[in-house]
Amino acid sequence: MRKTNFIVAILLTVSTAIFAQKTFTLSSNDLGGEMTINEEFNGFGCTGENISPQLSWVNSPEGTKSFAVTMYDPDAPTGSGWWHWLVFDIPSDINELVSGAGDIKSGLAPKTAIQSITDYSMSGYGGPCPPEGHGLHQYIITVYAIKTDTLGLNQSTNPAVVGYYLWNNTLAKASIIAYYKREKKGE
Repeated sequence: MRKTNFIVAILLTVSTAIFAQKTFTLSSNDLGGEMTINEEFNGFGCTGENISPQLSWVNSPEGTKSFAVTMYDPDAPTGSGWWHWLVFDIPSDINELVSGAGDIKSGLAPKTAIQSITDYSMSGYGGPCPPEGHGLHQYIITVYAIKTDTLGLNQSTNPAVVGYYLWNNTLAKASIIAYYKREKKGE
């Protein structure tokens, strides 16, 4: 019992320190009330419209020169998760991606933003498509405040390399977790 109480005390102290200053925060108007993703991928057996959610962020730290956004499913049965969206080189004066911005052909993303390849082997947003009956999957959507104007990468850069550059250039990050599952047919 002491160990549990000690952990709770540490968490309360940390959250008090965090809330004393403006917190870099990510939100979405498109995710359901219980943070559910309402639209799935179109392919791999899924039949959704593949529309990326609206995202907005506030209180980026001083020194932010650009932003990046990722969406990752750690529950994918791959041993390494699944990268659904990687967009970077978003100018520092932008604080929102509108719904559908993950469709490269739509032109809805900021002009300088680069959307690199996902684990679907395509550039742009690839929505949820977990295996049927695999249960609820988490989709971690993260915005990164970056200390450089660009990451120096391109549209064909793979998720591991993008992650490495994000790790080396991030001033702060904010995440939200959304959920999605596919029922087995006939259930």
